Amino acid sequence: MGFARIFFGRIVPFIVLVGAIFLGWLTTSPLAMGKFFATIVPAFEGKLPPTIFGHGKMVGTPPVPDDMVPEPRPEKELFNTLPGGYQMPLSGLGMCCRSTAYDDELVYRSVLWYLLLGGRHIDGAHLYLNHRAIGRGIKDAINRGVSREEIFFTTKIWPTFYGYNTTMATVPTFLEETGLEYIDLVLMHAPKSPVGRSECNKAGLSDKECWQQTWKALSELRDRGVMRNIGVSNFKVEQMKAIEELNLAPIACNQFHWNAFVPGKQQEIFDYCIENNIAVTGYYSLGGALQKTEASTVETLQDLAAKYEVSISQLMLRWSVQKGTAVIPGTGNPKHMKENLGVFTFEISSDDMKLIDALRDSEVASKFLYMDPDIWS
Repeated sequence: MGFARIFFGRIVPFIVLVGAIFLGWLTTSPLAMGKFFATIVPAFEGKLPPTIFGHGKMVGTPPVPDDMVPEPRPEKELFNTLPGGYQMPLSGLGMCCRSTAYDDELVYRSVLWYLLLGGRHIDGAHLYLNHRAIGRGIKDAINRGVSREEIFFTTKIWPTFYGYNTTMATVPTFLEETGLEYIDLVLMHAPKSPVGRSECNKAGLSDKECWQQTWKALSELRDRGVMRNIGVSNFKVEQMKAIEELNLAPIACNQFHWNAFVPGKQQEIFDYCIENNIAVTGYYSLGGALQKTEASTVETLQDLAAKYEVSISQLMLRWSVQKGTAVIPGTGNPKHMKENLGVFTFEISSDDMKLIDALRDSEVASKFLYMDPDIWS
């Protein structure tokens, strides 16, 4: 009875109080969900969240040598051509979902390392709260000799900022935050947000009406030169068709969960994109945020990696790239960046590509978490 009295009388109320304070603190930010992830992800990795303790205190990505100059771009590098003839490199660096993506100093170092090592595609988002640090890295790389025209920067607008007026007001701030004169690609991050309200909700618009109003704004901003192309992320086929009805700026790209383990419904989205000249960027190319090493246990991948004398990560990235998909694995480790950029040095045979394709229908696939697009609906 003594323990129960202490537990329910003191511990539970304390937990509730701390939870209430945390939620109240999150809601002070217009991007509460972004602040949540920027706090929780480092904490789960045993590191001090910069949102609480400040930036520059986290250990991770090493400093870039002051005398380091740009290395050559990868030989046989592959690209997707977007509307207007712009080239999107198929190997990119994702700036999300790991502790080093939320500390401004480590973000800056990661971007600078990647660009100096020969990479050119940086994938960010408004939600990730690291625009300014990404911009610093890009600026420093340009000062060291990397051409801005070679750099391809993608960012995204979160659904709570959807709606014509809010989109028109929000997206131009990305230029101020990054210090860039233009953005290469801006995506609608998801069909809906699980929390928060947008201009569309307040106006009583349907999801379709909201997407269309947002797309109208993005199309106008593209015409003004704020960005060169616009696209979507986590959108299903019928959701893309709702945007295409407008006959405004074309959907340049759809970014969604794509790897050898996802179910058939993702293949349907992939096929629609390819058939309609919509470039695909796949995230979780190596399996998933929580299963970074699971793929290393798959016998088929072990055998093929040995055959091609590459790592399993390189093999999986090459499988995606060979299908014409841009990949954006996230890392703050220069060694891993260099390894990821090596996907253009070999080619998987058609028979071996089929072996990897078959993993989707095997028992192995059930081991991997899957970001079902229905969760955004």
